[in-house]
Amino acid sequence: MRSYLEFEKPVADLEGQIQELRVLAERGEAVDVTEEIGRLETKASQALQEIYQKLTPWQKTQIARHPDRPHFVDYVARLIEDFTPLSGDRKFAEDAAILGGFGRFRGQSVAVIGHEKGSDTASRIRHNFGMARPEGYRKAVRLMELADRFDVPVISLVDTAGAYPGIGAEERGQAEAIARSTEACLNIGVPNVALIIGEGGSGGAIAIATANRVLMLEHAIYSVISPEGAASILWRDPARAQDAATNMKITAQDLIRFKVIDGVIPEPLGGAHRAPEAVIDAAGAAIAEAFAGMAGLSREEVRRQRREKFLAIGRVL
Repeated sequence: MRSYLEFEKPVADLEGQIQELRVLAERGEAVDVTEEIGRLETKASQALQEIYQKLTPWQKTQIARHPDRPHFVDYVARLIEDFTPLSGDRKFAEDAAILGGFGRFRGQSVAVIGHEKGSDTASRIRHNFGMARPEGYRKAVRLMELADRFDVPVISLVDTAGAYPGIGAEERGQAEAIARSTEACLNIGVPNVALIIGEGGSGGAIAIATANRVLMLEHAIYSVISPEGAASILWRDPARAQDAATNMKITAQDLIRFKVIDGVIPEPLGGAHRAPEAVIDAAGAAIAEAFAGMAGLSREEVRRQRREKFLAIGRVL
């Protein structure tokens, strides 16, 4: 059953009517309703188009958080062949909020690292809703260093509200682990491409998103703090999250204009969750294009290009 966001209620009502008519038709309890279904489908499509033509930053935030959006495991299953996951940071434990391993992307060996939020209650708890602990970032460092040693490019898939802020995570050096992971992104001599597939929250995102090319899905968000967190700090009122989202410039459209990211991947009408396979295929094409643009660069040129990219952010607006 499709899950609708609050602002999609007009579409939900129309598609509910369509489903009811189809059920009646299947049971033979109604006269021919083909024409009525067609009329309602046209009306629902028009309503969806009108809504998605004028989305606010807060509505985009809700879409980015939609539970049915494709996750890390979906991208790996469709884009990566012979994927071999690797676990553990060799220091403390395995962290299921960040997954990673090696495989082949369009015939090329790659390392893949990303946040996994989970798709149901049990898996969300197991993956801690995509909020990584220090061992998750130390695992990411281990994988990036392995990729660098064997001259294998890195793909990062970002989808997290932020790093886990629990006491245990802080005791084990959360800030240091994030900093080391960011440093590893900057230091590797192989090309890396990051794709923000949902939420790109704070240091939890930048720890694996400091890449030569940073791409975003059309309705993803990328910010230094969540809108709720910003509202709590700025106005002492988390209910003003909508105001914060509007003022923080967290959408892909804002960030490409500020040159914080390098490309925006269009989503189907209604968001990535309505056509996940199409979105994943488009993401694969964009990642392949990004890697092709770095073909032939030396290791030092890869590092210099990446560092210059991040040093340039904010210099010219």
